[in-house]
Amino acid sequence: MRALRVLLIVAVVLGGIFVGVDRLAVSYAESEAAGKVRLGPARAASTEVDIKGFPFLTQVMDKRLDEVDVVLTGVEATAGDRKIRITEMNADLRDVTVNDAFTSARARTATGTALISYADLTAAADRDVKVAYGENGKLKVTGGVKVLGRTVTRSVVSSVTLVNGDTIRVRADAVPGEGIPGLESLIRQRTDFDREIGGLPAGLKLTKIEARADGVAIAVTGTDVTLAG
Repeated sequence: MRALRVLLIVAVVLGGIFVGVDRLAVSYAESEAAGKVRLGPARAASTEVDIKGFPFLTQVMDKRLDEVDVVLTGVEATAGDRKIRITEMNADLRDVTVNDAFTSARARTATGTALISYADLTAAADRDVKVAYGENGKLKVTGGVKVLGRTVTRSVVSSVTLVNGDTIRVRADAVPGEGIPGLESLIRQRTDFDREIGGLPAGLKLTKIEARADGVAIAVTGTDVTLAG
């Protein structure tokens, strides 16, 4: 019985040591990966990586990670010939394979959300307008136009949709013309705009968009997504 107790104690101690080493290894790997992980040519101001699954060391030996969560903030994507800032992007990456040199990785599947704040969406509009949250999933877009020598400022309720899986489209639901010829057209020239989101890796698609109080949230999914390289 004493020998059995000693054996159990040794097993517990060794198990604890293994778990401790494993957790240290995953913490180090997360720190290293945070400095290297990127999604295509888009650049992020900061990156957090959370490697799931246990044990981690056996996953490393196989060069295959079950699940990795990535959170990127301040992502500079392209919008045609302009830049658009994605305030925060989180991705749940599954079945991640790492190359022999541990310098690049590829996820078999990816799902997540990209959040664009209204300040960043206003900057991307480039129409001298202000974009804010309205209500009931709508946007409030405010802009001014010159009519008969004076500036007329109007706010419109707008819908935001995805077009072709890569373009944000903002369109006013209605614009009061107030009997002034051409006023609606002038206002729409300010308030209506499209912005294509580029600079994301091949295989990553925008699938759904929603106006929320904290910004415009875009659902993303993908297959065979490159994480670094």
